[in-house]
Amino acid sequence: MGLAEDGGLLLPRTIPRIGCETLSSWQDLSYPELAFEVMSRFVDDIPSSNLKDIIHRSYATFATEEVAPIVHHGDLHILELFHGPTLAFKDIALQFLGNLFEYLLADSDSHLNILGATSGDTGSAAIYGVRGKERIKIFILHPHQRVSPIQEKQMTTVLDDNVFNIGIRGSFDDGQDIVKKIFSDIEFKSKYHLGAINSINWARVLAQIVYYVHSCLHVIGHEKDSTVDFAIPTGNFGDIFAGYIAKKMLPAGTIRQLILATNNNDILTRFVSKGDYSLNDVQETSSPSMDIQAASNFERYLYYLLDSDASRTRELMEEFTKNGKIDLSGDLDLIQRDFVATSVSDDEVSKTISSFFKEHGYILDPHTAIGVKAAKDLKTVGVPLVCLATAHPAKFYSTVENALNRPPQIPESLAGIEDKPSRCKIMDADKNAIQEFIAQNADETPLLPHQT
Repeated sequence: MGLAEDGGLLLPRTIPRIGCETLSSWQDLSYPELAFEVMSRFVDDIPSSNLKDIIHRSYATFATEEVAPIVHHGDLHILELFHGPTLAFKDIALQFLGNLFEYLLADSDSHLNILGATSGDTGSAAIYGVRGKERIKIFILHPHQRVSPIQEKQMTTVLDDNVFNIGIRGSFDDGQDIVKKIFSDIEFKSKYHLGAINSINWARVLAQIVYYVHSCLHVIGHEKDSTVDFAIPTGNFGDIFAGYIAKKMLPAGTIRQLILATNNNDILTRFVSKGDYSLNDVQETSSPSMDIQAASNFERYLYYLLDSDASRTRELMEEFTKNGKIDLSGDLDLIQRDFVATSVSDDEVSKTISSFFKEHGYILDPHTAIGVKAAKDLKTVGVPLVCLATAHPAKFYSTVENALNRPPQIPESLAGIEDKPSRCKIMDADKNAIQEFIAQNADETPLLPHQT
């Protein structure tokens, strides 16, 4: 369900701790086997055999048996998270979430209407995760003409009857705000049994924790080093928040530093550098999936920053909603124990794509280039560093072609996508109109027992 009924975000009551001996015992596990070991420590209401089946089916759709292979270029480890059906890191969580929803709905003989907003990759990954599934309808809002053409086509060319694409005249933040307001309408949410697919859904964060543990095990096995840093291109704070949870789970010092990398929409960089969490206008960049100001998962980190004080967290989030800013400069020492941060311009993105290809013959997508640029600027000598590669470069064809003066290779799954028929409802960024559209097309159903 994502949002709790009071409008806050859900978190587990406790974060399980993984000891050195347990971590070492996971060294030779396959990715699905590791995913079970990590996820099962948070899940107590699904039999182990069923959870294993859900996980294995979710990752059987990936193009490589490794699921998230790690390649080495220079002094960087590149974690490739783009081998799923839509060629983006969101597949790691959303293939799992689609199968999880299907299991829970069949178990309770119920239906679900999924509602989410996307800045590009979440939408297509969510749609591919639930397309054609019985008992599920999905409504995805994206900023009209503000995602890459391939990202748009990946969403709108899915013509299954249970899929509804809505292109809003506005930004991702407008769409996310509408989604949050609709979820806060408890009567509507209950009547139409709304479920969340954005990273406000805890299960998505849970699935993403796995690849941080996977990376640590790889570095420990490859370099015989027990300490790892990560560079994460970040817009909505979900991906890096998963790393933060992994850091809290694993033995002390396993994850040393999380490098937060933003584009010109730098609210999170300003937060880490100055304690300034304040809204600016959303800028359109060459990394559109990160063209975000208000980061959905920030509230979760704020809760831990405030020593798990839910009342204080609520007060500050209400202040942010009212004023568009909160001052956390008094907590800088604590914040900078968890993160370092930098922002990367479009010009630097282009130069990084070009220079990295010249040095290593490896093509970065613009979001990954932001993480690589931040890694090069902030890397600590002698400490292994993993950069998260969040999307296949072909998804951002024009940006990559302009940087390299040559086009990226188009994978088979994208061949001819621009010529496929598509379906999308273009609407104003109006909460009432979108809520009415959902009501006209959604299934009415009682709440799942799991959500009471």
